[in-house]
Amino acid sequence: MGSYTDRETHINGHLQGFSNNKKIPKVIEQLALKALSYYPELENAHIRFVFSRKLKKSVMAARPVVNTLLQSRNKRAYAILISPVFKLTQSIEPIHHLPEEVLIGWLGHELGHIMDYEQRTVWGVAKFGLLYWLSKRYVRKAERVADTFAVNRGMASYLLSTKTFILGHSELSTRYKEKIARLYLSPDDIVELVSEMEKKTIPEKEEFLTNEVALMQRNREEETG
Repeated sequence: MGSYTDRETHINGHLQGFSNNKKIPKVIEQLALKALSYYPELENAHIRFVFSRKLKKSVMAARPVVNTLLQSRNKRAYAILISPVFKLTQSIEPIHHLPEEVLIGWLGHELGHIMDYEQRTVWGVAKFGLLYWLSKRYVRKAERVADTFAVNRGMASYLLSTKTFILGHSELSTRYKEKIARLYLSPDDIVELVSEMEKKTIPEKEEFLTNEVALMQRNREEETG
């Protein structure tokens, strides 16, 4: 990532206001705070950004910290696990060497998942985790909800950068790109979603998000029937 200009340094200093209850590795701190700035609802949420080599099939994953789920909702904690490297077919690149807008979009998507978790009861979060592993249909719904939160918070350009980067990268495996295309919103889907959201008032946007989450919950109940 390039060096910061004086203006960017000023902006980044302003972003420190979004660091309350957050644990972020220094090397991605400014990018994580930039993504968090689009989610004022998460200002006081306890979120840890953690580099982890345990991620085998994903670059990032947002998860609740299990031992905090039985506490009051304002004491819940979440972890965004981040692979420290970006694996290509012929090489491995440190994750923080990716373009800034790509990483911000990736982080913004994961924060969309946390927004979803925040609306769930402890049992709702537990069922989410179970079905996410068992049902590809449920995964597609969950990923759409996370992207919808991010688009509604003004992060569409970052999401487009992330999706375009992944799908157009010549050194990413075909299998990984097929997985992304199959389970996540495409760039065209995001543009369509942006167009749809632009026509809505703020209350209508919130209702739309509520309906998306409710639809996913109904699908969950049908699958667990």
